[in-house]
Amino acid sequence: MSNPADVSFREAVIVWLRIGILSFGGPAAQISLLHNIVVEEKRWISEKNYLSALGFCMMLPGPEAMQLATYVGWRLHGVLGGLAAGILFVVPGALVVLGLAVAYALFGESSVLISIFYGIKAAVIAIIFDALIKIARRSLKSRGQWILACLGFIALFFFALPFPIVVLAAAVWGFCRGKSFVGEFHSNNTSQISFGRLGMTVLVWSGLWFAPIFFLWVLFPNQLLTEVATFFSTLAITSFGGAYAVLAYVAQEAVSSYNWLTAAQMMDGLGLAETTPGPLILVTEFVGFMAGFTAGGITLGIASAAITLWVTFVPCFLWIFAGAPFIEVIAARPSLASALASITAVIVGVILNLSVWFALHVFFGDIEQNNYGPIVTWEPTFSSFDGLAAVLVIIAVLMIFAFKQSVLRVLLSVTLVSMALMAFN
Repeated sequence: MSNPADVSFREAVIVWLRIGILSFGGPAAQISLLHNIVVEEKRWISEKNYLSALGFCMMLPGPEAMQLATYVGWRLHGVLGGLAAGILFVVPGALVVLGLAVAYALFGESSVLISIFYGIKAAVIAIIFDALIKIARRSLKSRGQWILACLGFIALFFFALPFPIVVLAAAVWGFCRGKSFVGEFHSNNTSQISFGRLGMTVLVWSGLWFAPIFFLWVLFPNQLLTEVATFFSTLAITSFGGAYAVLAYVAQEAVSSYNWLTAAQMMDGLGLAETTPGPLILVTEFVGFMAGFTAGGITLGIASAAITLWVTFVPCFLWIFAGAPFIEVIAARPSLASALASITAVIVGVILNLSVWFALHVFFGDIEQNNYGPIVTWEPTFSSFDGLAAVLVIIAVLMIFAFKQSVLRVLLSVTLVSMALMAFN
């Protein structure tokens, strides 16, 4: 592993920008991308520390991949490094989403945009399954961990159990197994914890988070921006359960309770977020923009999108900067390390759940969710099978697994093929 002191801040910034631009595919693909670059290519963090941090971030509200990048940046260059990693993970996607949201609001759907998104969705399928295989190989070291991964997938996909309950159950199981489940970890950094610094970190970042909300409450009570800031601040605290669980709640509230946008617009926003770089939670930026645009045009839309981004992502820095020093402390204690390892095993099931869900929605145009008692099933209409999407996925799979092409080449190649094929259809 590289010595963090040997990594220049400039080099790190270039890498974080590269990751931010390439971070397509949602959390599964993003976690794989981070692993490929910071563990395998750059060797900035060990496999063990990476998996411990991943398990920790999965317990937090908010986008785990962005928080994981922030943690690695913090390990390299402290708070400034964490800020660079987290901001650059979000900003490229946020700019793309804002630009597309403006185009969507002004011009509606474009055939060019549709063909681009179509190709990216197909490429993302291969990227996610590549991530799944790599993470499973590295994190599932025992039969018990394989069983936990399978149980996690079954609990989420077939029983739709809340994600926090699944994670909590895995953590309790691992804690009880203790030292017998994983070997004891050792850390030399446990003495570096400063509770005074922790208190100051919480105070500063809580202040940054709530300052604009307080400003809006005082100057613009009962107006749209205040409503948007309050809603998405609440979401930032309670956004456990994975991206799709959160987005389901956002869709219900934004469409039915607040009337910020229509159900069709919400689905378009979700598709936009799935096919652009950055966390899937960036769909909240689209929702915020549409709320402002509907109420007062482009200027209010941009202001609403900006406040949405602020209250959604500033808390992520609070969680990481306050909690990061404790990750190695947790890993140094057998029972806590075992709990973290169990969470990591369940994460494989979570990624498989997201992978299958996403693949179904790419391959089939019509999917029905049915309940048979406690069992939930996703049943596609086979006549809605998309052969063109299947062809594009096969191309992406061959490029990744047979020809070992980079994520960027796969995305560009499959997108260009998609545009060409759709132009002749």
